[in-house]
Amino acid sequence: MMEWIDTHCHLDGEEFDDDREAVMQQAREAGVCKIFLPAIDLATSQRILQLCAQHPDYLYPMVGLHPEEVRADWQQQLAAIHDLLSSLLSPLSSPIAIGEVGLDFYWSREFEHEQQEAFEQQVCWSVETQLPLMIHCRKAQNELVNIIKRYARELPGGVFHCFTGNAQEAEQLLQFDRFVLGIGGVLTFKKSHLPEVLPNVVPLDRLVLETDAPYMAPVPMRGKRNEPAFTRYVLQRLAESYGVSEEEVAAKTNANVARVFRLK
Repeated sequence: MMEWIDTHCHLDGEEFDDDREAVMQQAREAGVCKIFLPAIDLATSQRILQLCAQHPDYLYPMVGLHPEEVRADWQQQLAAIHDLLSSLLSPLSSPIAIGEVGLDFYWSREFEHEQQEAFEQQVCWSVETQLPLMIHCRKAQNELVNIIKRYARELPGGVFHCFTGNAQEAEQLLQFDRFVLGIGGVLTFKKSHLPEVLPNVVPLDRLVLETDAPYMAPVPMRGKRNEPAFTRYVLQRLAESYGVSEEEVAAKTNANVARVFRLK
């Protein structure tokens, strides 16, 4: 059976409280062999660690502070998450990445400088721990790239999550050769330019699959709660776009995940 990995799913969210086990079972039946869970703050970091401990070898945790959660108390949040991270760095309990971190100026620039400080601190954690980054970026790519450039040589790599940009933006991110682009439901949207952009600019060995569930459900599930099983539609659309088999997309993206996240 063909298998693949959902590298970005908020399975800890309340949207899944009533049927989380069923969602995981449906994902397994669809072909999803692993699910990676990003955190957005201290509380979700703790919750995700507990959830993943209950499902070892299927759910994999991250810890971090999301840019939209950078508010007046960001320094206290960050210090607590760092303490949590430091307590976890053993072979049995280490998170798979630092995330979801980054910059987001889409709604407001009220905490612009604080977001940049918080992101840079977490980039430094990645350098220190050699854990990859799960990066969120919206309306802030130039600022984000400028920060990453300072640490590019020492960073282990990571994922630019939910890439929806143009060819120039893809090339700007691909200059960081240990990083890959996370591709989700937007690829399947009718007005998406990704089916044309990606094959012309991004080799398959620089992509990973993701849902961002419960958000951004792909066609034909738009308007519904997204879930890991729906990665199949993203995989199918990628195969069509690149003119290769679904099996090749699954194999290549799995290899990319193994490389970036150092999975055995």
